[in-house]
Amino acid sequence: MIATRRRAALLLALAAPLLAAPAVADDYPSRSIRLIVPYAPGGGADSVARIVAKRVSESIGQPIVIENRGGAGSIVGTDMVAKAAPDGYTLLLGQSGPISINPAVYKTLPYDPVKDFAPITMTTAYPYILVVNSELPAKTLQEFVALAKSKPGAMNYGSTGVGAANHLVAELFNSKAGLQMTHIPYRGTALAVGDLLGGQLSVVFGDPISVLPHIRSGKLRALAVTSLERSPVAPEVPTVAESGYPGFEALAWHGILAPAKTPPEIVKKLNAEIAKALADPETNKLLTNQAMQTVGNTPEAFAAFIQKDIATWKAVAAAAKVTVE
Repeated sequence: MIATRRRAALLLALAAPLLAAPAVADDYPSRSIRLIVPYAPGGGADSVARIVAKRVSESIGQPIVIENRGGAGSIVGTDMVAKAAPDGYTLLLGQSGPISINPAVYKTLPYDPVKDFAPITMTTAYPYILVVNSELPAKTLQEFVALAKSKPGAMNYGSTGVGAANHLVAELFNSKAGLQMTHIPYRGTALAVGDLLGGQLSVVFGDPISVLPHIRSGKLRALAVTSLERSPVAPEVPTVAESGYPGFEALAWHGILAPAKTPPEIVKKLNAEIAKALADPETNKLLTNQAMQTVGNTPEAFAAFIQKDIATWKAVAAAAKVTVE
């Protein structure tokens, strides 16, 4: 009789988490949620976080508090979420940098971008735009490649730092086009674009929000975008793929992730709420004004994309011998 009671108690204990799971999802969220942005206020990631959080907060009836935790190339804030309780109340505004690029260029990281997170959804994505000074005698990507090949090592490109996303994008293009351009790292996009405008640089793979005003003013010339399809924010600019390099693709992206082992029911609920927010016309308009395209995929699709993205940039970094201490 005692053994029977013990067996029943054991079975009840094992079943308790399963019985409680729907209640967790039904009750969630019952208090405010922290959304960690691993960058300083004011940048693209911060804008995405605030735009999406506002709409989701209105829908779920709980505040979503943005916390900017920049530092160490976005590692500080990202690691903070990796080690947070997996209860759905601490989320990460992830980006290609800390999730896909950092594993490719850092020898060690305090977090594992695959094992330590539960992807919820990609929110936004955008291509880089390959821009040159309007004085450069190259009107197309093919002409630029021919010019660069005629002067091996003489052409240079600017990036936002060693191991930065647009550094690896340029190295990927170097490899595909067979070029030997020289890398000049800067401490930010504005500095690199400034030197491109001044003629000190040959090319920059810039984010749309930074380079579009200069393209429209005629000071910079856009030769290609790095997405597989033309960008809605610059539909007149051909893709790298259609300019002679089939399959070439490099995207910057933002997405929402939770700590690993967050209950699947909570992940599913957050995915649905964020997808609804991204489909909202006003939210979509605000993000489009930031030169971004809304996505809103499933957790499974987002997880698969992340793994593929990490593999791509690890291969590029290894081939170009790019490392960050």
